[in-house]
Amino acid sequence: MPVTFPRYQMPRRILFGLLRDWVFLRPRSFHEDARACIQTLGPQLQIEGAEHIPAEGPRVVTFNHYCRPGFGVWWLAMAVSATLPPQQHMTMTGELTRWYPPFGGPLSRFALPRLARVYGFTPMPPMPPRPQDVEARARAVRRVLEYIEKTEKPLVVIAPEGRDNLNGGVLDWPPQGAGRFLALMAARGLSLVPVGGWDEAGALRLRFGASYRLQVPKSLSPDEKDRFAAQTVMQAIAALLPERLRGEFGLNRDVIASERSAASDPCTARKGR
Repeated sequence: MPVTFPRYQMPRRILFGLLRDWVFLRPRSFHEDARACIQTLGPQLQIEGAEHIPAEGPRVVTFNHYCRPGFGVWWLAMAVSATLPPQQHMTMTGELTRWYPPFGGPLSRFALPRLARVYGFTPMPPMPPRPQDVEARARAVRRVLEYIEKTEKPLVVIAPEGRDNLNGGVLDWPPQGAGRFLALMAARGLSLVPVGGWDEAGALRLRFGASYRLQVPKSLSPDEKDRFAAQTVMQAIAALLPERLRGEFGLNRDVIASERSAASDPCTARKGR
């Protein structure tokens, strides 16, 4: 029997309003747009661990970059945003490097930073990192840290993997530097809230975990600190996912390996990053 996933469709009034405001660079609330879109799912959005949803900052909400054919990660981002307080700051990619080549990349470099301005997001250079993006990435990190410093109770939302995982939604390692970025936010007093998200027959599921402090041993080298922080964050997310989606961060790697080898039709490259 074929699997029937929820139907994901943005309301026309939201779509047309977003296009208008994108053209004229008018500010919009991503939280409000996300709520309007998620309400179309009705009871198909199922939330576990609601007691762990933060009512305010200082927090960093981390979620997996889940995707599959027919499901874009923006729906997961909207589901997470819709459950959080309105005052939140999200990071997003500033370019889709594998989207409808050769023209999709340049088009996305124009379109996505404008979208980030409309919603007040911080656009990040695409993953994996490229040498020419070092300065842009540093500016993006500084912008998020400035938001944290200037906001009384900052609430940052981020998907550490930073790109579509092209292996059927299975967790993957964040790019180099992501752990260091998370550690910088944690050092400024923000605790982390893990969220696991995925969809299955008839439901889009969010599972929130308890907040925790990210503490990186000072004795480690810079690269070791980066990897330690990334691993800690991804393991917290993995614990909230079905075992088949945990990847290297799961407890039973034999089961995961067999399921991954049997998986077919991963997210297409032209829709990835």
